[in-house]
Amino acid sequence: MNTSSPWLSDLQKQVRLGLQALYREPPLTAVEWADNHFYLSSESSYQEGKWVTAPFQVAILNAMGNDLIREVNVIKSARVGYTKMLMANIGYKLQHKKRNVLSYCPTEPDAEELMKRHVEPFIRDVPALLALAPWYGKKHRDSSLTAKRFANQKMLWCLGGKASRNYREKSPDEVIYDELSKFDADIEGEGSPTFLGDKRLEGATFKKSIRGSTPGVAGDCQVTKAGEESPYFLRFHIPCPCCGKEQFLKWGGKDCNYGIKYEKNALGEAERAWYVCEHSGCEVQYHEMVEAANDGRWICERTGLWTRDSMEWFKPDGEHSRAPRSVTFHIWTAYSTFTTWLDMASDWLKVKGDREKLITFINTTLGEVWEGDEGEKLEWEHLFARRELWQWLPGRVVALTGFIDTQDDRYEARVWAWAAGEEAWLVDRWILTGDPASEELRRKVGLRLHQQYTREDGVVMRVALWGWDSGGHYTDEVYAESKKHGLHWVIPTKGHNIYGKPVAEFPRNKNKAGVYLTMIGTDNAKELIYSRLKLQPQPGAVLPGVMHLPANDLICDETELKQLTAETKVRKFEKGKWVSRWDAKGRRNEALDCVVGALAMLRVAQQSFGLLLDAPTQESAPPASPPPRRSSRSGYLKQRR
Repeated sequence: MNTSSPWLSDLQKQVRLGLQALYREPPLTAVEWADNHFYLSSESSYQEGKWVTAPFQVAILNAMGNDLIREVNVIKSARVGYTKMLMANIGYKLQHKKRNVLSYCPTEPDAEELMKRHVEPFIRDVPALLALAPWYGKKHRDSSLTAKRFANQKMLWCLGGKASRNYREKSPDEVIYDELSKFDADIEGEGSPTFLGDKRLEGATFKKSIRGSTPGVAGDCQVTKAGEESPYFLRFHIPCPCCGKEQFLKWGGKDCNYGIKYEKNALGEAERAWYVCEHSGCEVQYHEMVEAANDGRWICERTGLWTRDSMEWFKPDGEHSRAPRSVTFHIWTAYSTFTTWLDMASDWLKVKGDREKLITFINTTLGEVWEGDEGEKLEWEHLFARRELWQWLPGRVVALTGFIDTQDDRYEARVWAWAAGEEAWLVDRWILTGDPASEELRRKVGLRLHQQYTREDGVVMRVALWGWDSGGHYTDEVYAESKKHGLHWVIPTKGHNIYGKPVAEFPRNKNKAGVYLTMIGTDNAKELIYSRLKLQPQPGAVLPGVMHLPANDLICDETELKQLTAETKVRKFEKGKWVSRWDAKGRRNEALDCVVGALAMLRVAQQSFGLLLDAPTQESAPPASPPPRRSSRSGYLKQRR
């Protein structure tokens, strides 16, 4: 028999292809399969060659392959090999587990690019897949830019995520959303992409949904939302090569004692970069941390559940646990073996205050969501246009609170009135210039403290509580005024330097100076005030939370409103993390500080002295030892005769 004849050769190929479908490779994890079969193609890789799974990639890739984990979210930066892990996982599912895979990209061109640049070279260079692709290199109905059908009857689809039609008539075992943060939030009015895509899994035995992306903008970032829905949020912890204590890597920043640090040369270029351990201050080099990563583990910051490879899971006490159904991994460039900390420092120096470059650095290097620097800015012109006319305080006003802001050359104060639902009115403003340490200036302030205001029903009211800023250079003077006018009536305050604190924390006991120093959570107060300033008053309507502004330039002019809206949110590094903080950016903000202080005094009156704003007939008597009443016609609201 002539064994070299073309027809016999073709027959042998067909027999081998038919037998290939019956072959069962010994069970492998996704990482084992990738290390055995996966190859980095030259068209889509910086370095062509055999794939080797990096320590931080092991748990992510195995989670993609573990049938017990049905949902995998990966919040990532660039340069962590995520697309390569996806390709390895797709090959593992098609060849080893014989599953149908549906991969979505944000747009049709993105999907075509994925197929041409990654999938087709991947099939060519991985023999285990090429053996299942007899059509490779030919024009064939089983191979297109949107779908490929393999000899084992399994399908791979690569589709754009914008059209709702692409979420129909497919029967995958696994759905992948590549760069989820760039998808439309609502697909042609039919729902979110993950909702529509995951519906295609309803008939699958081993359902799998993989979502991965660099983050986008806060509030709109879908991969971040997906991560928040998962009960398990994991970060890769590495033992310090020096002290052995575990930590996940952080950027740090110049105001942080740990994280990535760098030094510049005379030209302003990054010359050296290293890592400072947050536990012991150890100085660790990049190559040392790469080596230590071999002993790293993924730890859930919400539950303490941990794993090294996503195949075995453990509780915080080391007891075995079942694999979770849904997990979220956060991984960023500091762990990468494809770039260095020095490269990261060089990228950071290129930002130089450029907002767009900063967004790119935060999203693609740190793998963090961009929360914006200003968001929806509150414009002073809008407030000026909605000022209102009134002569007397409304009858529903229950209490008045005031605040004195201490400056180097003056004292400034504002008085606010409060009703049920914390409806508020700006009642008065006064500014007294001079040396804040002088007795004469403080005597003038003392006279102003006793000013009275009148409701439309004839009730004369005075300020129930005064707050007085004591955080500057005149602490002793403010303490003395508190003792002089009443410890429970004039209360020294100081702004909290810790974010997220309550609007006001009135102490149970006096401090060493003998006063009730009250800490103000300024960030929380500003959040509340700015949200309420956006509420629009309605003539004759009672609206909880609305802040009424008087059409009186003596109290509420352009300067007042510019100060009231001076601050916006900016991104800052604090303790190794990017956070949003209120910042005036050098603009005057005394009006805002005063309304923050007045709100804090309202909280003190409510929480410590029993003030009830839903009692409409309640008068605003001070909580203890009220000062003698004095009639004054100098205020905006004159006493009714």
